[in-house]
Amino acid sequence: MVRQLGKIKKNIRLHSEGTHTLVGGGIVMALMCLAIGYAFGFSSPLFWVVVAICGTIYLIIVNFFRCPIRLFNGDTEGVVVASADGKVVVVEEVEENEYFHDRRLMVSIFMSLFNVLANWIPADGTIKLIQHHNGRFQAAWLPKASTDNERSTVVIATPEGHEILCRQIAGAVARRIVTYPSQGENCYIDEHLGFIKFGSRVDVYLPLGTKPLVHVGQKVTGNETIIARL
Repeated sequence: MVRQLGKIKKNIRLHSEGTHTLVGGGIVMALMCLAIGYAFGFSSPLFWVVVAICGTIYLIIVNFFRCPIRLFNGDTEGVVVASADGKVVVVEEVEENEYFHDRRLMVSIFMSLFNVLANWIPADGTIKLIQHHNGRFQAAWLPKASTDNERSTVVIATPEGHEILCRQIAGAVARRIVTYPSQGENCYIDEHLGFIKFGSRVDVYLPLGTKPLVHVGQKVTGNETIIARL
């Protein structure tokens, strides 16, 4: 499928999902530093300690909302790319009981707090289903997190007739999942699928017979690493 490059979100260095957090956090920290400065003097050691602590915390928050520009290099036909940065924690056949109700190859990527937290479309196709599931916020690496945790399910029908299910899963820290596409839209590798604030996990369910190209423990890069070929 030919990708519509005009739809790619370009020149984004910090993700728009972080705007309110960064602006609000910056104002609160700046007011806190000013209050300490007025109370104890702007040359006091306490003021500079508070400035250093606030600056460090703010830089960590900025790091959470990194969103590098990435364009996949190569033919996208039959290709499934990593939807997230992180470490592969599962590559195995499993029973998928919420949509397919049969066995599928699951590739699961765990995102830490220090990974890029944006998610990418894993394959070219059409959005067949988007469904949000309320749930728990237990540790994302636990096996039951895929079915028990707060999650968003996206099903993509590829031009070759395959169906791919991509599931964004909240974790113990992640409390907000954002999913961008709408049902019925065409979608393409290079486009953003969504964002999981403060890290978590993304599961991709593929048809049996798909050739996995990653292994458990491997670190992958969203929209760059090919995880499977249909």
